Amino acid sequence: MTEQQNDDVVIRVRNLVNAFGDQVIHDGVDLDVKRGEVIGIVGGSGTGKSVMLRTVVGLNRPVSGRIEVLGRDVLNLNEDERHDLETQWGVLFQDGALFSSLTVAQNIEVPLKEDLRLPARLMAEIAACKIGLVGLPSEAADKFPAQLSGGMRKRAGLARALALDPQILFLDEPTAGLDPIAAAAFDQLIKDLQSSLQLTVFLVTHDLDSLFAICDRVAVLIDKKIKVGTLEEHLQDDHPWIHSYFHGPRGRAALAAGEPHIG
Repeated sequence: MTEQQNDDVVIRVRNLVNAFGDQVIHDGVDLDVKRGEVIGIVGGSGTGKSVMLRTVVGLNRPVSGRIEVLGRDVLNLNEDERHDLETQWGVLFQDGALFSSLTVAQNIEVPLKEDLRLPARLMAEIAACKIGLVGLPSEAADKFPAQLSGGMRKRAGLARALALDPQILFLDEPTAGLDPIAAAAFDQLIKDLQSSLQLTVFLVTHDLDSLFAICDRVAVLIDKKIKVGTLEEHLQDDHPWIHSYFHGPRGRAALAAGEPHIG
């Protein structure tokens, strides 16, 4: 592999094994995520989609394997090295994971306070910028999470994930619980942000519409392994679960709504 090819891979997973007790979830998984792509992670119930995300960002310790993010060995970093790497990615968990006692602006300022020594006025300006970036009205800055709709909370969580201008964005079921109109708008927001900010997006989802709308490639967790390809390639796969997933009623509806996104 050439140096240029190394530079093009921002997440590299090799021979990853995840297990909880005697239950093996992932058994020898390999995955490369390319710089600037949107990759969707899908799979049936119990295949460990969110476990995969949490393992890559270091929140779950695997049984064995190697994980590199931006060329750094995630599993063997000291505290300072890990802190530095974490500033290079942003994470949006399924429920937004906002601090309920803080306003939206204060939530966005949390990573700024932890990682940067900035005047309060400048942090407020950055928070306001991020709020606008994700399509929230300026008055959302002073609202608490409980005062927001589900879609607005997800956007607020996304604004916080983008606070430090990361290179990689991890999204865990970002459209779960949203109505179709709000989900489509969120997909478009991710697509626009990825393009304008040159983000690499690691998207865990069950939403076929999201896959067809914004993903360059899709990684299917199946039989404790992973199969990576374009949507066109998965549509031609004869594995029973993959075929039923992409060719079932929801898959046909998503396909009818538009051709698969091609990066």
